[in-house]
Amino acid sequence: MTLIEKIQQTRDFLQDKGMTAPEFGLILGSGLGELAEEVENAIVLNYADIPNWGRSTVVGHAGKLVYGDLAGRKILALQGRFHFYEGNPLEVVTFPVRVMKALGCQGVLVTNAAGGIGFGPGTLMAISDHINLTGQNPLIGANLDDFGPRFPDMSNAYSKDYRKAAHQAADKLGIRLDEGVYIGVSGPSYETPAEIRAFKTMGADAVGMSTVPEVIVAAHSGLKVLGISAITNHAAGFQAELNHEEVVAVTQRIKADFKQLVKAVLAEL
Repeated sequence: MTLIEKIQQTRDFLQDKGMTAPEFGLILGSGLGELAEEVENAIVLNYADIPNWGRSTVVGHAGKLVYGDLAGRKILALQGRFHFYEGNPLEVVTFPVRVMKALGCQGVLVTNAAGGIGFGPGTLMAISDHINLTGQNPLIGANLDDFGPRFPDMSNAYSKDYRKAAHQAADKLGIRLDEGVYIGVSGPSYETPAEIRAFKTMGADAVGMSTVPEVIVAAHSGLKVLGISAITNHAAGFQAELNHEEVVAVTQRIKADFKQLVKAVLAEL
């Protein structure tokens, strides 16, 4: 089965389950999936029950697809994403974005937990741009002409309009929303202090192991993107040690602001 056929099969399956005409896709990162529990009139599917879908194996990722109403918009939310470091091919990592496009989404809100280079733990950061240091690109191989061009422009991968709406929503709520550049690496080992010093020189404000592949595919597909990083720890060299438990703990602390912000942004868009 070709990739296009897989996308169409999954789209048809989800439509048959009642997941029709979502306006926005939400990709919820480590510790942030709780937002999907606030979706009204929800239809919920386990990843394992969806044809051609990947599996999420990381702590803090529920592994459920949730469709319904949030802040007055029809959304399709991933409670947990797929990572390259789990051994997933990038076709699997980015497959949900393709399906979102096939279902009719106009935009995608991508969230992640990230290490802070320019910002400290507890910060919410709108992503203005990214640096791809994964050594991979999900568009390698035959181009999907039905979705986009062979050589897509990444100049505005992160929508200025969406970022403006996010800042307006944050101001109304009294939530601080910073803005910066996200650098994506493959993981799963955390970065060395020397790598973080190099990333800082390159202009990165936050570092993580996700997001970049999905955003590349979203840009290729003509989807507008808002990226929000929850800065959950200082990057290597700025604190004594790094561990995933801290990532999940800090997201628990800031999740209330995060949930408020995402709902307000959806209402603005």
